[in-house]
Amino acid sequence: MGKNLEQQKLLEQQQSDLGAQPDLRAQDQVNFRRSKPPLIHIVKRDPPSQLKAILVYLAAIFASLLLGALLVWALGHNPFSVYRQIITGSLASATALKETVKMAIPLLICGIAVAIAFKMKFWNIGAEGQILIGGFASMIIPIYLPQLPLLIKLVLMALLAFFFAGLFGLIPAFFKVRWGTNETLFTLMLNYIALQWVRFLQYRKSWQDPGTRFPKIRPLSDAEVLPKLFGVHIGWLFALILVVLAWFYLKRSKHGFEIAIIGDSIQTARYVGMNVPGVILRTIFISAGIAGLVGFFQVAGADSALTDGTAGGVGFTAITVAWLAKLNPFVMVLVSLGLAILQKGSISIQSTMGIPASAANLLSGLILFAVLGSEFFLHYKLHSQKRGPQRFKLGGRSELKAEGEHQPYRKESK
Repeated sequence: MGKNLEQQKLLEQQQSDLGAQPDLRAQDQVNFRRSKPPLIHIVKRDPPSQLKAILVYLAAIFASLLLGALLVWALGHNPFSVYRQIITGSLASATALKETVKMAIPLLICGIAVAIAFKMKFWNIGAEGQILIGGFASMIIPIYLPQLPLLIKLVLMALLAFFFAGLFGLIPAFFKVRWGTNETLFTLMLNYIALQWVRFLQYRKSWQDPGTRFPKIRPLSDAEVLPKLFGVHIGWLFALILVVLAWFYLKRSKHGFEIAIIGDSIQTARYVGMNVPGVILRTIFISAGIAGLVGFFQVAGADSALTDGTAGGVGFTAITVAWLAKLNPFVMVLVSLGLAILQKGSISIQSTMGIPASAANLLSGLILFAVLGSEFFLHYKLHSQKRGPQRFKLGGRSELKAEGEHQPYRKESK
């Protein structure tokens, strides 16, 4: 009797196991659907030659000019006249050339600042806020120590701008090395904190002009601004010196070697014994500090005042400068000058030809979009997956299978 009970329990257990087995055909169909490759996917190209890259860039610029010509023609203007005005309005006269150079200075300096961080794969999107913090720090000296001599005052303004902006940049860097936070979002959000801080200062009585209650930080006097060289404040000379220093720092120094290694592989950097957290903190302090110097040059050179528009989008445009120049400081000189020509030329066609500001900005955006788009197609291509009917066995039946798809494995039962 006991033996019969054991056999009956064993039989019930086997039946229960058989009932719990999944539907193999349904599972095969799920695997089949999951194994379908996309119709179009991105494939990395071999590195292009320098000649090919130049030709692609020129073709992209030419295509953008054609699109821009259609836009200008649709607005009822002669495209050739508009393009001629962009060049003459930014380069033809001494005044226009000075204004163009003045626009190129912050783009070049800030481009170098973000390039140092980008080289390490630290995506510093907070240059806009770092510029504002640098401008705020530089205003501390003329507001609280106005009696100092001009040279000492300007040197202290520059040092404070670098130091305060560097500390501001250390906040996301510390969170990155300590808790692995996303530096892109962190630095982006800090831009708004810096902006609101400057707006707060506009309502501080000690920062306003005496005898006024208008929410505006007092401007610098003529005795407190940077001297000019060839009609432009000496920031352009500093920018050119910085180009050379940045190139040697990134290409020929030990610090630059460490930045490159961490950017290529942080695991390799740890393996060879680098102090990775220390290098990250040091590099971001330098990057943010240089961006803070842009605030100093804007306050003490270009604008002679600190406002909530001091950064003026320079921190974001500098990302384009660094990207198009492939993080090369010497190439950034040409890129920043080209963008400054577009900006000054857009202002010129607004005032002389009555083209709306939105259309002028759209024209500049078309050219930038084409160049950035060509950068993508230089290194990647779109590959389409060819599909054709192919038969395979699924669950004992003949099924159609797309060509190139993975056939789910199923053990044949004897």
